[in-house]
Amino acid sequence: MTKSFLILLPALWLSSTSFSQAQNVNLKPVWESDTTLRTPESVLFEPGQKILYVACINGSPTLENKSSYIAKLGLDGKVIQLKFTDNLNSTKGMGILGDKLYVTEMTQVAEIALATGKILNRYPIEGAKFLNDIAIDTKKGVVYVTDSNDSKVWAITNGKASLVLAGEPLKGTNGLLFETDQLLIGNGEGSLLSLNPVTKQLRTIAKVTGGIDGIVALGNKTYMVTEWAGKVWHIQADGTTELKMDTSTQKISSADIGYNPAAKMLFVPTFFHNTVKAFSLN
Repeated sequence: MTKSFLILLPALWLSSTSFSQAQNVNLKPVWESDTTLRTPESVLFEPGQKILYVACINGSPTLENKSSYIAKLGLDGKVIQLKFTDNLNSTKGMGILGDKLYVTEMTQVAEIALATGKILNRYPIEGAKFLNDIAIDTKKGVVYVTDSNDSKVWAITNGKASLVLAGEPLKGTNGLLFETDQLLIGNGEGSLLSLNPVTKQLRTIAKVTGGIDGIVALGNKTYMVTEWAGKVWHIQADGTTELKMDTSTQKISSADIGYNPAAKMLFVPTFFHNTVKAFSLN
């Protein structure tokens, strides 16, 4: 990685005074889906149809698992179609570009027709080990992908994959979010990074206690992020953090979250708990 453009700002940690200054955000449980969603890893809100797509690993996240699927849920948590797309390989992060849904498999990205659920293409990424999350620049038509086991960020443009970033400080890269020409990256040691994909300028926005799985934007440079083990954090614009939920002692995970900004509703996949939970932010 070229390091001439690399700028690392100190991570901003939660202080006692930041609690009083932080915008108040609370999670209020609304519903929980049934357990037909097997090993749900990622939730994506689709505003056009007002539905949720859920990537279900349906087993272990391994190269051998070819029984993963994508389900469609209503905004009430009811399953509309359990297997919208089937026979996928350890599905995880998702993103929408135009009329297509993109989802990571272990070493490739599947392109799916939103109208039918049919797999249209698969884009392999050379040397990929464990592809994880997806974020999309809809203006430029770029699909960004993390490889958690290789600590890399890739881009797929017009069907061709290219390396965006690798090496320090990336480590166990997972969650992704594209916002206002910046790519937010959830690092495996808990840092939320912001990358300018053009200049490769990189800075640290905030830091939590573990690897960041899901990232959603609440507006005004504030975010909700999750740690897979069961923690949900609120991140303020100044980088201060506040823990909003912790189900780690109950062994209920909080994987790659989705968000409906109009309803201020957060959707949390619980992985081995086999459900999706909805929370209102108030």
